[in-house]
Amino acid sequence: MGTFLKQLGESAGNIGSAILVTVEATVLGAILALVLAFILGLLARSRHIVVRGIARTIIEFFRGTSLYVQLFWLYFALPVLGFQISSALLCAVIAFGLNFGAYGAEVVRGAINAVPKAQWEGATALNMSSFQRMRLVILPQAWIGMIPPFNNLLIQLLKSTPLLSLITVADLTFEGQQLRAATGQTALSYLFLLVVYFILAYIFTLLMNALESVAKARLGRGAGLRGLFRLREADPTGQSVGLGTGVGRAM
Repeated sequence: MGTFLKQLGESAGNIGSAILVTVEATVLGAILALVLAFILGLLARSRHIVVRGIARTIIEFFRGTSLYVQLFWLYFALPVLGFQISSALLCAVIAFGLNFGAYGAEVVRGAINAVPKAQWEGATALNMSSFQRMRLVILPQAWIGMIPPFNNLLIQLLKSTPLLSLITVADLTFEGQQLRAATGQTALSYLFLLVVYFILAYIFTLLMNALESVAKARLGRGAGLRGLFRLREADPTGQSVGLGTGVGRAM
């Protein structure tokens, strides 16, 4: 244990940089995935069969092939064809964005389809254009339904970042393996990795929960961020309730 802690202290700088690389790959991959999810999700609902067919083909291709193979293809095979991506990290971000963007496209399509028909009819009755109807009425309601599955995809993306070490990126898993090699403490090294990945995942989850609360508050369905930190108190029946009106039921 002493040897492990000593080596952990000596490697703190490298491990900190590796955590930043892991977070950077996760965040940038998630941003690209979000953009592609909305583009492909909306195109998959197009009335034009050609547009819809192209979108469905792209979605099913990247959902139906391995992220591992996609990453290796971009990093090792693409240069053979004469296309060189500037950095290994950029390769990873593109692979993550394409793969998780395809999954996210189904989330977008499903959430939009789940908006009650009456909302579509009401927006049409107000003589809104298709763009106004989608931007002002449909998407704000669909967005709330997208956040929980997007949170799941974000955590899955974070858990996919160990693939970075396979294309020479010094991510968290790479540094964990270096720590194991230096100390010979396999169990402690991988326990350390488990704890750090859990902390990162929990932070991302809290941020997504906060985003969901804000989105609900904008539609008058909650107290926003204040509702996340509202204390509980016991009522005379012994049940826990919130300190504000209706918050006990929400919590």
